[in-house]
Amino acid sequence: MELRQLNTFHTVATTLNFSRAAEALNYVPSNVTMQIKALEEELNVRLFDRLGKHLVLTAAGKRFLTHVQDILNKLDEARSSVHDNEILSGTLTISANEVVCAYRLPEVFKLFRFRYPGVRLIFRSVSNQQLKQTLFEGTSDVAFILDEPIQSTGLAVEALTEENFRLFVAPDHPLAKQTAIQLEDFYGEVFLINEKGCPYRTMFDQTFKKGDIDSISSLEFQSAEAIKQCAISGIGIAFLPKIVTEVEVERGELVALPWPFPNLDVYTHMAWHKDKWLSPIILSFIETAREILAFTEDNMPK
Repeated sequence: MELRQLNTFHTVATTLNFSRAAEALNYVPSNVTMQIKALEEELNVRLFDRLGKHLVLTAAGKRFLTHVQDILNKLDEARSSVHDNEILSGTLTISANEVVCAYRLPEVFKLFRFRYPGVRLIFRSVSNQQLKQTLFEGTSDVAFILDEPIQSTGLAVEALTEENFRLFVAPDHPLAKQTAIQLEDFYGEVFLINEKGCPYRTMFDQTFKKGDIDSISSLEFQSAEAIKQCAISGIGIAFLPKIVTEVEVERGELVALPWPFPNLDVYTHMAWHKDKWLSPIILSFIETAREILAFTEDNMPK
C-alpha cells in the first residue's frame, strides 16, 4: 500500500468523481482508476459503488476513509514540524450549501488563494442537513452550516454571520404595495420554499403553525436560485435569506414584504471536528474566514 494510493483514495472520496480527482492530482483519469482498483484488490474489499453516473463510498470505504484521514493528518503534522517557516502547500477540503457557497464564500476563497497560492482548495457543495456528517466522516476539513445556534459535543462551531430571512414577491404581486400585512392576507397565496429537512424550512413551518394556518399552498425546491427566479416570475412568495436577493431588490425585480420573523435566529456557522489536528493550512483558512465573515461590534448577535 503506497502513500500516493492513500492520497488518491482520499481525493476521490472527497470529490466523489474520478475526473475531478484526476484534475486535482494532475493525473490522467485512468491512473486514478488503476490506483483505486489496486487498493481495492489489496484490501480485498470494494471501496466505492458506481451507481450510474454517481460514485458513493461503501460502508467499508467510509471506515477506511477515517483511518486514511488520520494518516494524512499525521503526515501533514510531520511536514509542518520540519517546514514550519516555509510557504504553505497541500490540500484543503471545504463544504457548504448552495447559498453559503454563492453568497458568503467567494471573498473568503479569493483572499485565501491570494495569500496561499500553493494550497489546493477542493470545494464540495453539500446539502445543509448533511454538512455535519462530512466532518464526522473526515471528507471535509471545514464546513459552513446555515442553521440556528448549534450545540455539538463532537464539533467546534463558530457563528460568523447572522442571516436575515424575509418574504419576497415580484413588484406586481398583489401584496407588494401593502405597508402592513396580516396573517389572513396570505390565504390563497403560494409560498416558494425549500424542501422539508432544511433547518430554515422547519423554522418557516413552525412560524406559520403558531399563526393557526392549518395548511398553506406551497411549491418546494432544492435550489434557492430556483425559488428566487420563480418569485421574480410572479409564481408566488419566496422565503429566502436577504443576502440571496439583495441585487434583485436593488434592481426592483423583487420586493420584501413587511412581514417580520422575530423568532428566526439563523447564522452562517463555521465548523470542524474537535478531534481533528488543525494544520497550519486549516488554521490559516479559519483565520481568513473570520476576517471576512466574522461579526463586528455593530452586528454581534443579541
